[in-house]
Amino acid sequence: MSSRKQKFSIVSLGCARNLVDSEVMAGLLQQNHYDMVHEPEDADVVLVNTCGFIDAAKAESIDTIIEISRLKEEGKIKKLVVAGCLAQRYPQELAKELPEVDLFIGTGEVPKIVEILQRQEADANRRQYVGIPQYLYDHATPRVRATPSYTAFLKVSEGCDHKCAFCIIPQLRGPHRSRSIDSVVNETALLAQGGVKEINLIAQDLTAYGRDRKDGTTLLGLLKKMIEVPEVVWIRLLYAYPNFLDEPLLKVIRESEKICKYIDIPFQHISHRLLQRMRRGKSGSAVRETVEKLRDAIPALTLRTSLIVGFPGETDEDFETLLDFVEETQFDRLGVFKYSEEEGTAAADMDGKVSEEEKEGRWQEVMDLQATISQKKNKALIGTIDRVMIENIDSDSGKLAGRTQAHAPEVDGVVFTDGSEVSPPPKPGDIVDVKITDALEYDLIGEILHA
Repeated sequence: MSSRKQKFSIVSLGCARNLVDSEVMAGLLQQNHYDMVHEPEDADVVLVNTCGFIDAAKAESIDTIIEISRLKEEGKIKKLVVAGCLAQRYPQELAKELPEVDLFIGTGEVPKIVEILQRQEADANRRQYVGIPQYLYDHATPRVRATPSYTAFLKVSEGCDHKCAFCIIPQLRGPHRSRSIDSVVNETALLAQGGVKEINLIAQDLTAYGRDRKDGTTLLGLLKKMIEVPEVVWIRLLYAYPNFLDEPLLKVIRESEKICKYIDIPFQHISHRLLQRMRRGKSGSAVRETVEKLRDAIPALTLRTSLIVGFPGETDEDFETLLDFVEETQFDRLGVFKYSEEEGTAAADMDGKVSEEEKEGRWQEVMDLQATISQKKNKALIGTIDRVMIENIDSDSGKLAGRTQAHAPEVDGVVFTDGSEVSPPPKPGDIVDVKITDALEYDLIGEILHA
């Protein structure tokens, strides 16, 4: 390697779990005499950390790779590296179709990024470094966070042991493996000391955290330790499953001021027949019981879910049952995916394919219904006062934009306020009292209350 420090840039695609991997690679590179730059055209080495979950994500990844490759053709960058789920899934195919890419690195090779780059300079013929994912970062692993200073994603485990018929993630990320409580709490303390107020816990299955360790480690035990970290203000639970949502866990969520009354739990469907085909392990009645249990245990709960429309075999009757479920349940937050056929999954070989046109229509119908539900729920908040974490100035309206405990970063709506109401105006990361004065479909409008 030349004596001059090489510059690198990372383009991170996909989910927050992928973003943490990007942050770790940035930390490792920066620790090993690489300089980070934000714009790809200013870099010597550009890493594209890809998503390979569904067709739309794969298409975005390929488009981004091709776009960055043009910088290499123009001589603006020297090396193009493709990492992440798409590289893990299609290393041979990508290497053949994308000769302009210098390296393909799988999801388990994150800690070897510096070694692989150095090795490639000595042996440019080897382009693929893709193995069985076993890697798990810890509190001592360097990270260069891409999120604002006051909020961070913290990955407590990696991989997944579920056998959902539609999902390729276990093949891309390996079996479920959890960090120790000490490691997660140490990282929480380090983040908090660095100014982070909001910790967003992420995993493929958050409620399965610790079970693989067989030493008594559980999400409940972790939360009891995390809430003792003094500087942490909010702890948010993302990507939970119905498994292990027992009363002791719900009790600590309900009673701790630091734990957001917010649970993201993917139900996917309500039709018993479809849930069986999906290999979800829950009946429709069990899903309803879970919703009831959560809302009874945490009265102020914000409940987010994700659903799939157009899964093989979904009939008009199944879809109407799903619509009825959304109407009766009145989810606070809802994401809808159009089923994407993924080779290597059990669902790919199922009969009863649903046309793309039908998927689109069903998706739109659920989204329209949820927009109505969301606006009704937002209107009910007019006149209430809530704590809002200020994030930024909205470029369109010029107003301050922030989030309450009921709004997860990036996926939910925001609260708009006029910063001129107080002097000096609050800064990003400040938490202020806001009175809600108006409501949109997904966003809220309010005024900051004078202290």
